[in-house]
Amino acid sequence: MECEKTVKDSYTEQVQILSQGALNGYARLFGGQLMQWIDVVAAVAARRHCGKNVTTAAVDHLTFEGPAHANDTVLLCAFLTYTGRTSMEVCVRTYVEKLNGERQLINTAYLIMVALDEQERPSPVPGLRLCSEEERVRWEEAKERKRFRQSRLQTEKPCARGQ
Repeated sequence: MECEKTVKDSYTEQVQILSQGALNGYARLFGGQLMQWIDVVAAVAARRHCGKNVTTAAVDHLTFEGPAHANDTVLLCAFLTYTGRTSMEVCVRTYVEKLNGERQLINTAYLIMVALDEQERPSPVPGLRLCSEEERVRWEEAKERKRFRQSRLQTEKPCARGQ
């Protein structure tokens, strides 16, 4: 097992200024574009943590809390909240940053990323060393989300083909 890493070791930010190509018909940030950015910044944080290539296993939670408009500065902040044997939960918070530096949260997402070895098979990841009470609370919340995901997988029926 590799040594543990801290949340700060893999913290990642991505910044965008919204242009026409990222807008929907209502002149707001297109949700699909934001989802792509979230996936990329989560992958970078996960790669920084494990030092390996990763794949997205699940988007566990995605909440749109507000809009972003043309010419807004959009800031995505990604950080690990939990690690398993081969998987990592990454939280991505997206903000609109005003010109005075004030930030408004517009999206929160939790993604499950899996580390891959050279044969693209799941590979062990370093543990996550928790350095603050806030990080410990996030860890416990992530464990609860994991239990819920596992419970849901056991009770959900797969989609029928051709429907």
